[in-house]
Amino acid sequence: MKNIILFSILFLSTFFIANAQKDADATIPEEFTYDVENQLKIYRILPSDYDAKKQYPAMVIFHGGGWAIGEASWGFSSANHYASKGMIAFSVQYRLEDSEKGITPYESVLDAQTAIRWVRENTTTFSIDKDKIAAYGWSAGAHLAACAAIFENLDSPDQKMSSAPNLLALKSPALSLLVYKQFQERLGDKIKVEDISPTEHVSETTPPTIVVIGRADTVTPLEGSEAFHTKMIALGNDSQLHIYDKVGHLFTPDSEPDDGWPNPDKATSQKAQAAIDAFLEKHGYIN
Repeated sequence: MKNIILFSILFLSTFFIANAQKDADATIPEEFTYDVENQLKIYRILPSDYDAKKQYPAMVIFHGGGWAIGEASWGFSSANHYASKGMIAFSVQYRLEDSEKGITPYESVLDAQTAIRWVRENTTTFSIDKDKIAAYGWSAGAHLAACAAIFENLDSPDQKMSSAPNLLALKSPALSLLVYKQFQERLGDKIKVEDISPTEHVSETTPPTIVVIGRADTVTPLEGSEAFHTKMIALGNDSQLHIYDKVGHLFTPDSEPDDGWPNPDKATSQKAQAAIDAFLEKHGYIN
């Protein structure tokens, strides 16, 4: 029951954030189909000074929603932000959990990998620097971004094009699925939960990663992010973990229930975005 409640909170929190993002959108993105079989869309927003003769870093965005709700438009505000920083930004639609259709979070992971491969396949067409493709996600979407990097080409071992982004920016991420005792039930017999749990599979090839998370987060507990960061550092990987006091999931103040309607602290959200931007600047993705 506790897990069901937590996932319900995750849905509500992401819905709240998403609608705030929609209201802030300033640019209408261009739509493409990255998976014809499943009719999945990806939406692109270009920098205002876009020049097809140049090469640009890319940011691929995965919305949250507990792997069960959401839409690509929830990421449009973030896409506008990164486009304003000189990146070509993409917001991804992926399959959502649906027991009647046999869709589980595993399919969401596969779609995230397909989306990254599609961006890589179109680097020349879209004037993208193939060595500077970053992925950003929040909550469940952060899990998908991390899975694309760590469990490369899960269903396509012979695929020559990599599904791994070159950098990860993760907000309130679900990095260890082992904290959710009933998650295996959601996956059925598709795959073992530990086989799509990023923290347990950090390696020397895991790309530079920044994680921003609230210390009081009970939906995507801090322990998963801390373990991820510890392993990254032990392996000599570039990793930053920014923990914000007095806030929980998606930066809701800890004076409010973390299992209630979210109310992101604006100052904390701004600090977290600034930290991500600084990390991108450090790695040459933005100026």
